[in-house]
Amino acid sequence: DLIGCLSFVSAHLNRNVTKHAHVYLLCLHHLNFERPDDIGDPYVKHEFRWSLFSDGTFEQCLKLGHPLGSTEHYVIYGSSNGLVCISDEILNFDSPIHIWNPSVRKFRTTPTSTNINTKFSIVSLQFGFHPGVNDCKAVRVMRTNKGAVAIEVYSLRTDSWKMIEAIPPWLKCTWKHHKGTFFNGVAYNFIEKGPIFSVMSFDSGSEEFEEFIAPDAIFRPMELCMDVYKEQLCLLLDFYPCEEEDMDKVDFWVLQENRWKQLCPFVYPSDYYDGAIGISIDNKLLM
Repeated sequence: DLIGCLSFVSAHLNRNVTKHAHVYLLCLHHLNFERPDDIGDPYVKHEFRWSLFSDGTFEQCLKLGHPLGSTEHYVIYGSSNGLVCISDEILNFDSPIHIWNPSVRKFRTTPTSTNINTKFSIVSLQFGFHPGVNDCKAVRVMRTNKGAVAIEVYSLRTDSWKMIEAIPPWLKCTWKHHKGTFFNGVAYNFIEKGPIFSVMSFDSGSEEFEEFIAPDAIFRPMELCMDVYKEQLCLLLDFYPCEEEDMDKVDFWVLQENRWKQLCPFVYPSDYYDGAIGISIDNKLLM
């Protein structure tokens, strides 16, 4: 919708486009940019496509058809340095995972893991670059048929999967997965354990876990977005009313020294948009 909005494009064309000349927007859009269809509508889902757009001019640069020529809808589970990780919309233990460089039309399909079978269901899949080990990693969180958690890490360098054996005690319980992001080699997932909401972090290099209890104001996963702001994990919550008339707000926390710090909220006209979708590379709210 943003790409097809001329007023949005015009308002951003005066930015310094050379500052992020190598950066592109990866967008899922309808074939007709001006059509306000919902991706959740199964009748129009097949009419949506992934494309790369210029970060400065918002012009469409590259259409991203499936590398295998499939017409089935696919999901991008992360991107880094020109590589994107794609797989099925509904993940199964045997869903093919492709690491794809669309600019050169090359891809690699990850090998079939010998660690998992029909006992496992996939909860989440994340992908990104780990600067500490100079390798791209994919992390998938799984459950067994008895509810236990399992985590497996893929290394692009070795082209292999590794099962993580040491699961912390606080994860050996019933919990629900809601949202996640990947930053600097660490997979972050927003999880719900009974009445407690927290962020689980897993370093794909050191294979260490941490848990950060969410701020008290966050008591539901809806209207919540997790992203990165100024090299820090952040949470965006579009739920509480704004004191200003005809305005809404997005409450905003960043993780600093293992503690949540609330920053000034983003305030915007109440009829302006549908929800926060993240933070841009130049630390602006994406809506």
